[in-house]
Amino acid sequence: MRATDLKYIILVGDGIGDLPVDALHGKTPLEFARTPAMDFVASHGTIGRLHTVPPGFPPGSDVANLSLLGYKPAEVYTGRSPLEAASLGVELQQDEIAFRCNLVNMKQDGDRMIMIDYSGGHIETAEARELIAAINDKVTSSMFTLYPGVSYRHLFVYRGKSSGLVTVPPHDYTGRDVTAFWQRYAQYPELMAFIKAAGEVLARHPVNARRREQGKLPANGVWLWGEGKAPSMPTLAQTYGIRGALISAVDLLKGIGVYAGMEIIHVPGATGYLDTDYQGKVAAGLDALKRCDLVLVHVEAPDETGHQGLLQEKIRAIEDFDQKVVQPMLDGMQGGPDFRLVVCMDHFTPISLKTHTAGPVPFALFDSRSPAQKNSLTYSEKNGAGAALCFANGEDFFRFVIEKPGPRK
Repeated sequence: MRATDLKYIILVGDGIGDLPVDALHGKTPLEFARTPAMDFVASHGTIGRLHTVPPGFPPGSDVANLSLLGYKPAEVYTGRSPLEAASLGVELQQDEIAFRCNLVNMKQDGDRMIMIDYSGGHIETAEARELIAAINDKVTSSMFTLYPGVSYRHLFVYRGKSSGLVTVPPHDYTGRDVTAFWQRYAQYPELMAFIKAAGEVLARHPVNARRREQGKLPANGVWLWGEGKAPSMPTLAQTYGIRGALISAVDLLKGIGVYAGMEIIHVPGATGYLDTDYQGKVAAGLDALKRCDLVLVHVEAPDETGHQGLLQEKIRAIEDFDQKVVQPMLDGMQGGPDFRLVVCMDHFTPISLKTHTAGPVPFALFDSRSPAQKNSLTYSEKNGAGAALCFANGEDFFRFVIEKPGPRK
């Protein structure tokens, strides 16, 4: 397929959106942060809003990022974990169900189970892989396979029956009582047996002993969620006639890219947190545009800090996204082919709630063919909400970005 002359860039700051914060004098973290690059895109381009989460769907990054790539979740979404399985090269069979397996920190308080931290203290990948290997060594069954992922995010493939099981994402319940959800697993003996056996392995492991000595939270449990079977999705080339590439530290995003037929670019220093290799992501994105029509660069850090309720860290994550991703991508495209660059988010992750919320999200689009300043707007939740341009679904938004009209009705 011959690449088009025009290039498309979608820069996703996961969970950047927020609510007004009293400590910021009523501003959101995005409004408070220094974001000259995103403000340039907004003031020299077009600002609008997009419904990434259809009615009836939970406001997860899976559904929202499918929308950002032009899909209608109602037509293709089967669950989060099948997408993550694809990113690990795991092809699900018809009788297999994929679950996300988080390494978490939980505390038993009498008869109650409390979710202390959904990420096992943001455990590093090397430590996490030691723990997953230990679980695989000690806990075996023909009913499941456990695959290592990145940091606290891993994959559990189950070959048993789980009809009726409804799980919840642990990041929605940080510091909260999860007893009712924990007890649901007891209705599925094979799943509960795995969870309990894995917890026993983790409790004794030297990695967690070292973490305790260093004053870090141990990853003392596993949490299964996001279950689903393999989806059926057309690729971007089949639907839109374009070749794309995707850059992210998160298996979920990579899995969406796999099903979308995109080139998945692995940046060794990409962590999904504040210490991610921003420079490596930008360099990879600019290089991909030499052979692809579209590149999507995803940054997870704003979402992670939102889930943790960390105000200053979320402001830092937003400013890093602006200064280390948006600005160098703009700079790197100067003197090259014409391009359309979108700054957006998938959903809000308010620090006061520590979880995702639904509702339209703001986006800003800059077109290098018409760079003159058009307005004085900054990139913010408020300006997005006030924009006349609004897309009801991801397909209409994506067709607008790539200037491709929808099919005739």
